[in-house]
Amino acid sequence: MNENPSVGRVAVITGASSGIGAATARALAADGYQVALLARRLDRIEALAQELGNGSVAIQADVTDRDSLLAAASRVQDELGGAGVLVNNAGIMLLGPFSSEQHHDYRTMIEANLLGAITATEVFLDQLKNGGAGDLVNISSVAGRTARAGNGVYAATKWGMNGWSESLRQELLPGVRVTLIEPGVVDTELPQHITHEATRAQVQKGYDQATVKPEEVAEIIAFVLARPRHLAIHEVLLRPVDQLG
Repeated sequence: MNENPSVGRVAVITGASSGIGAATARALAADGYQVALLARRLDRIEALAQELGNGSVAIQADVTDRDSLLAAASRVQDELGGAGVLVNNAGIMLLGPFSSEQHHDYRTMIEANLLGAITATEVFLDQLKNGGAGDLVNISSVAGRTARAGNGVYAATKWGMNGWSESLRQELLPGVRVTLIEPGVVDTELPQHITHEATRAQVQKGYDQATVKPEEVAEIIAFVLARPRHLAIHEVLLRPVDQLG
């Protein structure tokens, strides 16, 4: 009898090339999952898949491109037998003053952070439902609870993620558990993509002092998924101990 229900289970992770996504892949692989790594940066996820072994696969995919997600889902079904877990981790944080100069950043965040998660879930949902014991983990942010000057559209995507997740939680009961993870500042490369130079420099200073590591968030995700099926952890809010908001 298999005493570890995670062994042989398939987890799909978007944005798996770095940060929380890569750390989650390592944590779940250590728990016995077969992991499908989805990201745009193929070289990174190929190296990670080789590191993880255990049938892990690297699939180049862009969450803003539904066709690429459909192709990814087909590969997961054909090569791994379908997904039991989907971790919607892909996202980008393009902070800065609200102005027309940032209009491209706003669309990019909405398409990646919110629509990307919605599309990935829509594409993989039948696989998660198959067997009646799926898990959906949505990576949101403290910004989904607290908006600040300069993060309005980013916060909007995360507030949207939170509301959508709660609706799904109710709709998909009891066959698919939905968990929302809301981290504060975590030591990742998120600030590196900010296009507004003054904002990037300011935010990077804070991230340079980050005490929470991606591996610690990954441990929480692995813990949530390891709970018995009668128990659902719906929401986890976490911050560095000295982060006020």
